[in-house]
Amino acid sequence: MTEKALRLGTRRSRLAMAQSGQVAEAVQELTGRPVELVEITTYGDTSREHLAQIGGTGVFVAALREALARDEVDFAVHSLKDLPTAQPAELTLAAVPPREDPRDALIARDGRTFAELPDGARVGTGSPRRMAQLNAYARSHGMTIQTVPIRGNVDTRIGYVHKGELDAVVLAAAGLNRVGRSDEVTELLSVDTVLPAPGQGALAIECAAHNASLAAALAELDDPYTRAAVTAERSLLAALEAGCSAPVGALADLLADGQIVKEMRLRGVVGTTDGSTLVQLSTTGPVPETESHATALGRELAAEMLAKGAAGLMGERAL
Repeated sequence: MTEKALRLGTRRSRLAMAQSGQVAEAVQELTGRPVELVEITTYGDTSREHLAQIGGTGVFVAALREALARDEVDFAVHSLKDLPTAQPAELTLAAVPPREDPRDALIARDGRTFAELPDGARVGTGSPRRMAQLNAYARSHGMTIQTVPIRGNVDTRIGYVHKGELDAVVLAAAGLNRVGRSDEVTELLSVDTVLPAPGQGALAIECAAHNASLAAALAELDDPYTRAAVTAERSLLAALEAGCSAPVGALADLLADGQIVKEMRLRGVVGTTDGSTLVQLSTTGPVPETESHATALGRELAAEMLAKGAAGLMGERAL
C-alpha cells in the first residue's frame, strides 16, 4: 500500500508554483512520500489594488494559513517576506531552507544599468521600500527618475519594459532565478544601494503545530544561518511596528574570517518614498545561537533607528 500523499498548499502564481515545486521535490526525497500541490487563490492574487493600498501584510498568506487550519493541506510554502511578523500559535514555522540571492534586480531597456538610465527614466516597482532607496540613490548621484507603482506577475512586469511603457523595472533576484528569467537582468543592485525586504529570497515552510512528526521531518530542510538572519531582519521590522508594505529594508549577513563565520551584521533602512530622507544604520554582533539572540539584534537596531527619527518616515503605523 502506498503512503498517502502529503498536500502542499501554494499560491497559483508561476513563481509560487516554481518554489513550491522545488520544496515538494525535497520533501518527497526526505520522507519517501508523494507530495501533491494544492493551488489556493489568495486575496493578494485577486485584488487589483496596489499592494501598498491593501496593506501588504499577510494578503498572500491568510488563505494558505486558513487551508492549514481547516486541514485542507498538510503544509504550505510562502515567500518569507510576505509573512506577517507575528506567528500564530496553532502553526509552526517548520523550516527556512537556504536562502536564494536576497538582492533586487534591475531589468532595463537596452541592457542599461541603473546609472545609465536616461534623465527622467520611468522605473516600475510596487514597493515603497524600493522607491525610497532608488529615489535616494538617484538624488545623491544627480539623476532624476520617476518611480511608477506597478503590480502583476513577473512576466507582466518585464513586459512593461519590452513594450517600452517603462524604462526599467525592479524585481527580486530570487524570484527571477526561480522562474528562469535571470538572463534578463541588466544589473543586480548592490545591497549598499538598495537593501532588500526583510526575509527576501528566503522561503518559509509552515505546518500545523500539532503535527509534530511532519514538523520534525520538514525541519530537516531548515538552514540555521538563514533562519538566524531572517529572524533578526523580521524582528527589526516588528520592532519598527511596520507591515511588509512599509518602506523598510533589512539584511543580516554573516561575516566570515576565512572559512569561519565570526559575526552577523544587520543593516536596516527606512525612508520616505521620494527618497528625500533615509535613516540607515547597522549593527554587528556574534552569530546568534538562539532565536531570542537573533530577535534581540533586530530590536536593538530598531531602537537606534527610532531614536534617529525612523518612526516619522513610515506613513501609516500599525496600531
